[in-house]
Amino acid sequence: MADSLVRTRSVARPHVADRLTSRRGAWLALGLAAVVMGVLFGLFGGVEAPERSGQAPVGSESTRVGELMEEFPGADRQAAIVVATREDGGELSAGDLEGLRPVGDVAGAGEPMVSEDGRAAVLSAPIRVGADNAGNEATIEALRTAIAAKAPDGIILEVTGGPAFGADMAAAFEGADVTLLLVTILIVAILLIITYRSPVLWLVPLIVVALADGLAARVTAAAGALWNLEFDAGIVSVLVFGAGTNYALLLISRYREELQQSDDDRAALSRAWRTTVPAVLASNVTVVLALLALVFATIPMTRGLGIPAAIGLLIALVAVLFVLPPFLAVCGRRLFWPFIPRPGGARTQGRTWRVIASRVAKRPAASLVGGLALLAVMAAGLFGTSVGLDQVEKFRVQSESAAGLETLSAHFPPGDAQPIHIVADSTAADEVVAAVAEVEGVVRAHPAGTTDDGSLTKISVTSAFSPGTERSLDQIAELREAVHPIPGADALVGGAVATELDAKEGSERDLLLVAPLVLAVSFLVLLALLRSLVAPVLLFLVNLASAAAAIGAGAWLSRVLFDQHALDLQVPILAFLFLVALGIDYTIFLVHRARTEVATVGTRAAMVEAVAHTGNVITSAGIVLAAVFAALGVLPLVVLGQLGLIVGVGVLVDTLVVRTVIVPAIFALVGERIWWPSRSAGRAGRVLVS
Repeated sequence: MADSLVRTRSVARPHVADRLTSRRGAWLALGLAAVVMGVLFGLFGGVEAPERSGQAPVGSESTRVGELMEEFPGADRQAAIVVATREDGGELSAGDLEGLRPVGDVAGAGEPMVSEDGRAAVLSAPIRVGADNAGNEATIEALRTAIAAKAPDGIILEVTGGPAFGADMAAAFEGADVTLLLVTILIVAILLIITYRSPVLWLVPLIVVALADGLAARVTAAAGALWNLEFDAGIVSVLVFGAGTNYALLLISRYREELQQSDDDRAALSRAWRTTVPAVLASNVTVVLALLALVFATIPMTRGLGIPAAIGLLIALVAVLFVLPPFLAVCGRRLFWPFIPRPGGARTQGRTWRVIASRVAKRPAASLVGGLALLAVMAAGLFGTSVGLDQVEKFRVQSESAAGLETLSAHFPPGDAQPIHIVADSTAADEVVAAVAEVEGVVRAHPAGTTDDGSLTKISVTSAFSPGTERSLDQIAELREAVHPIPGADALVGGAVATELDAKEGSERDLLLVAPLVLAVSFLVLLALLRSLVAPVLLFLVNLASAAAAIGAGAWLSRVLFDQHALDLQVPILAFLFLVALGIDYTIFLVHRARTEVATVGTRAAMVEAVAHTGNVITSAGIVLAAVFAALGVLPLVVLGQLGLIVGVGVLVDTLVVRTVIVPAIFALVGERIWWPSRSAGRAGRVLVS
């Protein structure tokens, strides 16, 4: 009867799902998709996104100093530091120092400066810097090659300093995005094969999502170039693959269910599309709106990620909803070979999940307490967690610039590698130098040049503290307190360490601003989807607790497994965003299914049915998403590895604990009141599936 009613409605008013899955419509949809993708690939094929360089907020003191430094003569030249030590760790002899003269000549440096312990010497090599880190890479590499050819026997030469750090970062990312893409595709392919147990089916969603990712890479690069957005393309790719695969898993899982009830492949796919779209749309809208909240951030790299990532997810949504269905319709039921679902066949899918859900429903209080206790233990990892990495800690693998900084710090004032720059009015320059000299940890401070008109003076400050450490950041604040009150100086403190401090403060402000927006978006989507007040509030609180638990557990694992004692500045805000926005996806998938089941059974039984029907697909989707985020660990920066670890752990906990235990327990305890103030959950459920 229900099938006849659906067919009658389709004849009277064809649904978009019917058009996508019909014999003619499927081929037309695939043809149109091929044309649109071909045009877009060609249109945006040669566009490149802006270089990732902005760390501190626009308008911050360090950014303003950087802009003023451009007014000084020789602004296009910076000093790379060449550190020389003996291979045996001994003191440098007169012969060793004499042997360094050819190195100094090649590097354009003067006489080497020897450390007090006599075991190291440094040469300052002025280089012409490029517009970005990639532009400096070739220059630094040429310098290293040239001095290596002149290195005396038994002497180790390491090039460090600001330009070298930027060049090493650019070099570390060469080919990294391709590696990430290949690893991501491999992970998704393996997990899809395991999920579908078919030698063919896994190819269809993988091809569709891979095409969406390729298109997203080009469109987001164009958006970045148009609006000057700095972002990490690897994170966007992971989001597209993770979310796109999740949407595909949900659609194909429902398609399999419908095939077990119908002989008509296309009608089954059409019904699967109709019943899946509300949950997929709600999921996508949640993440997209949460990502768009990043436009209010002040850190360029954080703000720049929002729009490109949102565009990427929208492309993934369109691909899964309008390209995947006609692909499946053309292939038909045989795509599931060798386990082809047919009406009347044995239904073993979801049996284990039904047993688990039934046990949770029988003892909801104990299940809820146990689940929340686990989250509390995980969240305890937040205690003792600090935020902020120094220059050496930011690289997952050792670089020459990081190794050189460690060597330099062992024999010279660590601040030699990255001096602090102060720009002040020339009339008060002497007062500024005197005030700076009184600040604790300042080794030396001296004027280092004036602008052509003589109005501004640049003051170079060497610190005794290693750049990026907590003490060096405190020193920047102390320097600003010392020079800001000087009358007529208008002194500003900048440099790499000052940029780090401004970035840290900006990240903290961004977290306090963006986090409430993300939570508000998630709550409003749940409110609109469930048309209830009680359920959204409870699910919102559970999701928040799950995110806190994941960040705590991830921070603890970083300390214990990888000896990373602090999180990178961007990790808390991005991890929170992804955990809340992506974590609520599975809650939406589960509760939306429970809402539809309430039309025929009570709330407790509806949740058991929902867990039984969605258990396999949500678990598979969670494992895929966690594994895809874990793939960020192949990239060279610690920030991406930490982000992948925390989000991966969070998704698994949300999938296996929150969705399986905590949410069903809450629904069993609250019962029909969970849908308040809706009058009839059953009637609302029928609306959702109509």
